[in-house]
Amino acid sequence: MPVKPLSTYWQNHLRVAFEESAPQLYRPMLRASLAHVVMLAEQELLPTERARTLLRGLRTMTDEHERFEFDGSVEDVYYLIEQRLAVAAGIQRSELDVQLARSRNDLDAGVFRMVLRDGVLQQTRLVCAAAEVAAAQADRHAEVLITGYTHRRPAQPTSLGHVLAGYGEALLSQADELLAVYDELNVSPLGSCAFAGTDLPIAPQRLAELLGFRETFTSSYEAVAGAEHLMRTAAAQARILTTGARMARTLLDWMTFRWIVTPDAYCQGSSIMPQKKNPVVLEHMCSMAGAAAADLAATMNNVGAAWYEDSNNATTDVQQHLWRADDRAQRFLNLMHGLLGEIAPWDPPTPEEVAATGATTTAIAEALASAGIPWRGAHSVVGTLVRQAQPAQWTPAIVAKAIADTGLDTVDDAVVEDALAAGLRPQRVLDRTQDGGPGTEAVRRTAERVAYRARALATQFTDRSAELDRAEAALTSAVDAMLAGDRG
Repeated sequence: MPVKPLSTYWQNHLRVAFEESAPQLYRPMLRASLAHVVMLAEQELLPTERARTLLRGLRTMTDEHERFEFDGSVEDVYYLIEQRLAVAAGIQRSELDVQLARSRNDLDAGVFRMVLRDGVLQQTRLVCAAAEVAAAQADRHAEVLITGYTHRRPAQPTSLGHVLAGYGEALLSQADELLAVYDELNVSPLGSCAFAGTDLPIAPQRLAELLGFRETFTSSYEAVAGAEHLMRTAAAQARILTTGARMARTLLDWMTFRWIVTPDAYCQGSSIMPQKKNPVVLEHMCSMAGAAAADLAATMNNVGAAWYEDSNNATTDVQQHLWRADDRAQRFLNLMHGLLGEIAPWDPPTPEEVAATGATTTAIAEALASAGIPWRGAHSVVGTLVRQAQPAQWTPAIVAKAIADTGLDTVDDAVVEDALAAGLRPQRVLDRTQDGGPGTEAVRRTAERVAYRARALATQFTDRSAELDRAEAALTSAVDAMLAGDRG
């Protein structure tokens, strides 16, 4: 039963905010509090025995099963921890020192960064994994000819591998951005208090060390009022899903065209049409991208509507958007990784089918241009031919007449034959040597670079994770030593 009837404000905001934030913030707040008490004791700002009492209480709370029920006795997680700490430590709330030289402002700012950096590291790991599987599939399917599209119309011949290698490069760019966002998140605001610091001789760098932050704040004002790291996090998350949604739509096309297998594990059946195998996961992924964009917009709007000072709408109220986008990004990347791993050719278009779409016309114009016909004239010749019939129906006489009708110089039979071959053999694109192009060996070189870079970025993720593990071990050791009476 509630301790007291909830007011309209408590029922309609504080309760909802508590239920959303408590599972995210409770344990990071306990860790930050352990580090804070250790630092206060080391700086001789707390008597040793009082510090031990607080540490024992915090350690007990850390070991307990988490339970969160908004009963109206406290307004948020910050006060829930104080309430439970007094009980766990066996003292009155009036005897608590855990907030000495600390504000809810810098504590919130610190734990927000701790939660977000963990999510960003997981996203980086998943992005790198998706890039690596995209590279592997690009290498595997570098010779699978398809029709490439621009503006939703057949454009030029390419390969499955060429497209997949391109998406792998986009994923690498996202991973680079995520690691940069992580480094911006990984700056400790703890010690800035409300925003102006304190006269007490605290050691903010020690707090940063014990909580795995790479450095502490430069400006205590920005440490609390700033939101650059929040906006960058939201933008990176939205970017992952936005680019991924574009790839999801392309995969859906490939499945619809029967170019690749539609994987059973990612499909649902129809309630009325037994023949249907619907890859609706791809539709859901596009919807997830829309939701991430909405969370980004909400974050930007909230920050832009606030003052440059500590304010809930610029910092606290955007956390739910960031947490949701983090969860969504991780689920999206897991889905994309699984789908990319399932790609297998089914019935890709034949060279004749590719040519019939008109996708080879640029190659025809280039063949004419390479024989000395000015590009605009060659372009005009091909336009005339396409309006008459498909390339498969052209003859040397038809091509020669189109050239003559355009007012160009007569060309020999070899030029005409080369133009016809360019129109009828789209698979020649697989022989191109240009780096980054659709040529088989070029695609495989790109795939190799993507895979190498993905592994290198994954190593950076591992290194940063290891730094957090070392900090957690250092905090545990510091607490253990203080409880054992050995501060050396």
